[in-house]
Amino acid sequence: MCLVLFAWDAHPEYELVLAANRDEFHSRPSAPAGFWDGQPSILAGRDLQAGGTWMGVTRSGRFAAITNYREPAAPEPPRAQSRGFLVRDYLASGQAPLSSAQQLARRGERYSGFNLLLGSPGELAYVSNRGARPTQVETGLHGLSNHLLDTDWPKVHAGRERLEEILAELLLDREALFALLTNRDAVGGALPGENSMQLTPENLARHYFIQSPVYGTRCATILTVSRNGRMAFEERRFDADGAQTGASLFEFDRVQTPKEEFS
Repeated sequence: MCLVLFAWDAHPEYELVLAANRDEFHSRPSAPAGFWDGQPSILAGRDLQAGGTWMGVTRSGRFAAITNYREPAAPEPPRAQSRGFLVRDYLASGQAPLSSAQQLARRGERYSGFNLLLGSPGELAYVSNRGARPTQVETGLHGLSNHLLDTDWPKVHAGRERLEEILAELLLDREALFALLTNRDAVGGALPGENSMQLTPENLARHYFIQSPVYGTRCATILTVSRNGRMAFEERRFDADGAQTGASLFEFDRVQTPKEEFS
């Protein structure tokens, strides 16, 4: 993912409301969201190049999402592992979020820079291998892009404000959340000489939706987890022209399995 806006334990009906965009090279093959063959409890898209995923949930209510930490000049670690495996492996495990985050912090040098959200019913943890120690996410509205959690990038700051407005309405408006994610305008107006076809740091920091022939927003996802355990995962997919090419909606009741170690 490249933008994750979410409300954690901050809504009367929902434990989690999350809106996220995945930006990636259009040439990188991926599968749309679905329950995985061989691991039918996991619902996620799939990176067909490396085998991991950028965001997913399980039927028992586990959740994970990852963003890259932007550091263009940093060399890749020797024999670096795909960061998408972090999401996949957590979803397949029964470990509590903070415990998992603490373990990952001890082997973070194996990966290029990342931010990782790990959740289960009643708990949400955050960890980065670029200076953020494992921690429980505080109740409230948060934003994550390609820097640390709640770094005040323009789209993170403005996105949190818009999310707060949406959540203030009596009924949750999912279309308003998708409209936020697919907004093509630069936050605060374009900088001189800037447009959404350029992959500059300013562009990434100011645009919710990236449109480019080579790299851009591949999908937008809304995830809600109600306090009664009802989960809804909706994904909309886009091509290099920014046109929607597909959509998937999954709704189900959370079930608890014996191996879970929720804290």
